[in-house]
Amino acid sequence: MPPSPAAAAASGTSHLALLLLLSSSSLFFLYKSIALRRLRRTLRPSPSPSSSSPAAAAAAPTLLYASATGTSKALAERLSARLADAGLPARATDAAAFDPDDLPSVPLLLLVLPTHDAGAPPPGAAFLARWLAETAADFRAGALLLSGLRFAVFGVGSRAYGDTFNAAARSFSRWLRALGAVEVLPVGEGDVDEGDLDDVFEEWCGRVLRVVKGEEVEDDAVDGETNGFDGLEGEESDYDDDDDEEEEEEVASGEVDMEDIAGKATAKKQNGKVESALPNGGQNGARAMVTPIIRASLEKQGYKIVGSHSGVKICRWTKSQLRGRGGCYKHSFYGIESHRCMEATPSLACANKCVFCWRHHTNPVGKSWKWKMDDPLDIVNTAIDEHRKMVKQMKGVPGVKPERLAEGLSPRHCALSLVGEPIMYPEINTLVDDLHRRHISTFLVTNAQFPEKIKALKPITQLYVSVDAATKESLKAVDRPLFSDFWERLLDSLKSLHDKDQRTVYRLTLVKGWNVEEIDAYANLLKLGQPDFIEIKGVTYCGSSATSKLTMENVPWHADVKEFSEVLASKSGGIYELACEHVHSCCVLLAKVDKFKINGKWHTWIDYDRFNELVTSGKPFKSSDYMAVTPSWAVYGADEGGFDPDQARFKKERRHGAAALKG
Repeated sequence: MPPSPAAAAASGTSHLALLLLLSSSSLFFLYKSIALRRLRRTLRPSPSPSSSSPAAAAAAPTLLYASATGTSKALAERLSARLADAGLPARATDAAAFDPDDLPSVPLLLLVLPTHDAGAPPPGAAFLARWLAETAADFRAGALLLSGLRFAVFGVGSRAYGDTFNAAARSFSRWLRALGAVEVLPVGEGDVDEGDLDDVFEEWCGRVLRVVKGEEVEDDAVDGETNGFDGLEGEESDYDDDDDEEEEEEVASGEVDMEDIAGKATAKKQNGKVESALPNGGQNGARAMVTPIIRASLEKQGYKIVGSHSGVKICRWTKSQLRGRGGCYKHSFYGIESHRCMEATPSLACANKCVFCWRHHTNPVGKSWKWKMDDPLDIVNTAIDEHRKMVKQMKGVPGVKPERLAEGLSPRHCALSLVGEPIMYPEINTLVDDLHRRHISTFLVTNAQFPEKIKALKPITQLYVSVDAATKESLKAVDRPLFSDFWERLLDSLKSLHDKDQRTVYRLTLVKGWNVEEIDAYANLLKLGQPDFIEIKGVTYCGSSATSKLTMENVPWHADVKEFSEVLASKSGGIYELACEHVHSCCVLLAKVDKFKINGKWHTWIDYDRFNELVTSGKPFKSSDYMAVTPSWAVYGADEGGFDPDQARFKKERRHGAAALKG
């Protein structure tokens, strides 16, 4: 007789319950097996060291790095070489390839890693970080899991990022100590922007070598313990989370200004007195923005440093037009004379670390003005003098035209967009006034992080706001801003631009794989600032560096820039149209139709004499009051592609030959 439905259901339920019980038991025994295996490795006695050499008295350390830009990898390889010279070869290994389960059997761990977004570790160390964080929080792991491990961590970061400076390195230190590991050296904190990274790392390496050799390291107590390698056998960590909280409270209280690019000034004892060790020779909180290392790096790139925080550099287009070989896109779009243009900035500091920075982040960074401030009139005078010297050096260069050289000695335009954030300079209005007094036009570029400065800015010839991405996520990835409210600052900057009566521009730098897919979001941002013009330019590849991940694959062709520009113009609903292009620079200009297209002709050029009259008068004026007709060769779609037919095209051949062709 077959079982009843109720009996069959009961039987099925019993089988299911039994299956669940067996599965749970299996998982439990698997967990216990793994835990016992870890415990055995933890309690496994260390092999007796060989006495063949002093260096062999300690086991070779495990050296790991995690690198986002290559800096940490280079530092780890340098330490690896130092250890090899000491007879303890330790290959620098990417943390992504390391199995955290091996930690209990590692005698000495050396870590070199930067801090990524918002204090997080870089992607290469994400798995190791997650393993440590979860294990440290798991009561079943216990505080003795890594009691046989000694470690030292070196962090690579920037103090300009405030309390997230080397946060990843400090987190690794905290997790390891919570698991019973003994920290043999305090966390090394290198600052890539302060200019002393190499010196700090070298000092840390020296201490690591002394630890590895079993020597005592003076003044390096960690949590009240000495840092000698041999003297730490079997000791436990007495780490307390409150230590970090007290340190953070100290920073928040203002005792240490972590926003300051010069960094945290350590106290030095001299003649029994404690003195503040302000870098750059600063006194009473006023220090020079440009450190000797930054100065040397920028001067190597051709900059002339003006005073303590400004710079000037001769542009390649200035050299080109001195030889009659064509001007830059500003010549095509706005009628500037490239050979009479001075490229300068009153602030070499910036609040971003953009992935496409063509200076490879050799300039300092900061969120507010904390440096010694030079007189604006002195800056203008010195910048013009240095510019003239660079122009004079072109005398005798093949192709330079004497009449152009004579004109070039009297600059008529100033591009305040060299590097850094010129609008940060507190006396920017006085500086601009002095340029206008000399009948020098002003083209100022701001990175959209200081909306209040835009509001306070006096009338200039043309004001740019860099809109490097159209969404919060991509802007963070592209600009790598210091401000946590960077997106709100961008939006406020665009709104501030809307209130300006003079010529305004959105500058879009297209980076394939980063921001070119956001065309709808860009179209939405046009409504906020309603700029007169939109400059759309392909990113310029400036070679590989440790601070940039860009390759030629990220550089759009001019056809790509044109396609993007045409779509953006169509999405504006007829408010903007394609006005000009400069093929050589992969650059396209969109302009407002109702303002600058009169009787079917574009008026994007500037009447500079008229502008000088207007700004000198002190009376209110608008962008339409000093516009001029755009020549046909500069108009979008012209056969010349934005190249001035009065100039001579010059093409370099691959084998260093050259041929000049009349344009």
